[in-house]
Amino acid sequence: MKEREWSTIILAAILISFPIMFFTWIIYAIVMLSTGSKLYGALVIAASALINIFYLLAYIDVLKEKVFWSLCGSAILVIAISFVLGWRYEQYVEKLKIVDDQAINMSNYEPFREGTKAVSLPEPAPLKIRSKLPQLDGSTALYPMYAAFVQAVYKQKEYPYYGQDSEVQVNGTEDAYNRLIKGEADIIFAPAPSKDQEAQAKAAGVELTLTPIGYEAFIFFVNSRNEVQNLTLEQIQGIYAGELTNWKQFGGANEKIRPFQRRENSGSQTMLQKMMKDKQLMEPAKEDVNSGMGDIIKQTANYRNYKNAIGFSFLFYATEMVHEQQIHLLKINGVEANRENISNGTYPLTAPFYAITAGSDNPKVQPFVDWILSPQGQYLIEKTGYTPLKSELNSARR
Repeated sequence: MKEREWSTIILAAILISFPIMFFTWIIYAIVMLSTGSKLYGALVIAASALINIFYLLAYIDVLKEKVFWSLCGSAILVIAISFVLGWRYEQYVEKLKIVDDQAINMSNYEPFREGTKAVSLPEPAPLKIRSKLPQLDGSTALYPMYAAFVQAVYKQKEYPYYGQDSEVQVNGTEDAYNRLIKGEADIIFAPAPSKDQEAQAKAAGVELTLTPIGYEAFIFFVNSRNEVQNLTLEQIQGIYAGELTNWKQFGGANEKIRPFQRRENSGSQTMLQKMMKDKQLMEPAKEDVNSGMGDIIKQTANYRNYKNAIGFSFLFYATEMVHEQQIHLLKINGVEANRENISNGTYPLTAPFYAITAGSDNPKVQPFVDWILSPQGQYLIEKTGYTPLKSELNSARR
């Protein structure tokens, strides 16, 4: 190495590094804003760091020019290969099925829509609501059911599920509770509220009235290639507490478990939290999302059907998805999730769902709720694919 003062070397290093770092951050920002990929961003930084190091070593004569260009070429080749492998991996991940409660096209169930999948009664309903229509909202999982109620009782017209002016909306459990508490909805159809939702209602001076109208199974599912068929409640609690981490602990493959969760205050996430009882729920898997304003934010990752993944939902959605999504439902405590086992009470993760009100002054609300509890309302619940309160199968519960 040529004799130079260290201060001169340090100054040269700063002068050389600054433009390289400047252009690195520009390229990094472009890559992250266009792809949101942490992998690509890391490769940009790695490439910049290597070029910087090689250049500095060449500058102080540790590297000869020929060696310098050889190392730069090798580094570029390795990084290019990493980019290709990373791209192929991300393509693989994108092809994995996402199992999400939003997967069903809600427009297929819009009441009075031509070809609607909403169930119809075999005879006219004695209750007819033609004016002061109660404003409805609810869980995505329950929309097919309350769309059938509307089709039986409400006056015939269009009820777009996404329309702000529509009397029948489906905004999901969290937003439905928010609208009910604010007085923007008269009835919502949802699982029981979370602790946060109860606190929000109390803070707003609103009393929530929960009327059970049927039952649904909370289910867990895995990739169809997963050999595990059955878990106990204690084992599921251990997985979601982060205590049980490998499928081989249950007779499966030697693979680390990927337990997916849903966003806070969603109906299924609230059910998971209640199922955990005294155990601390682990932090959910996160994914980076481009917010559209130049920021990368983190949100709870949607279930992707990795071979080692486990996720949860409600039975109606799971049975709608199972063929397409290549998943299979786990037995819980050796009991299969099906309508008969929900009705006779043997499936351990069965919970009621509710028609929930909050003191609406609409005089049509209570007659509507009463009709839902009638044989006709319960018929629509059962024919839609849920378990009614009142049926021959459900006599054990009565």
